[in-house]
Amino acid sequence: MRRLITSVIIFFSASTFFSEASVAQSGKFVAPSWTDTLVNPVKNNREATLGGKHLYQTDCAPCHGNEGKGNGIAAAGLSVPPVDHTSAAVQRQSDGALFWMITNGHLPMPSFKLILTTQQRWELVSFIRTLKKH
Repeated sequence: MRRLITSVIIFFSASTFFSEASVAQSGKFVAPSWTDTLVNPVKNNREATLGGKHLYQTDCAPCHGNEGKGNGIAAAGLSVPPVDHTSAAVQRQSDGALFWMITNGHLPMPSFKLILTTQQRWELVSFIRTLKKH
């Protein structure tokens, strides 16, 4: 029985890993639906949003641009254009989905899982929310 349970756990773990990997390799960059349940622990925190702005300027702006429109200085050299963070398509995604995308990356965007702390990735989400078109 223990062996069966272990096998089932391994199967589901592998299934989750490969399904997420296939999303990352496909042309679409879509977060899994479970990410909608994630709650931004620094939402509406001015200090965290300012921290996110600083991180954005150093880690995101080279590709996404200072205003988040996908027109950074490195954008022209990329095989896939950077997303416009001011767009309705980005802004209507959940905080959890944005956090997942920052965490996992999608070529040519790197994964920030090992580059930024969990706190810093949430701070980026909070800052990206300030970029919406008015």
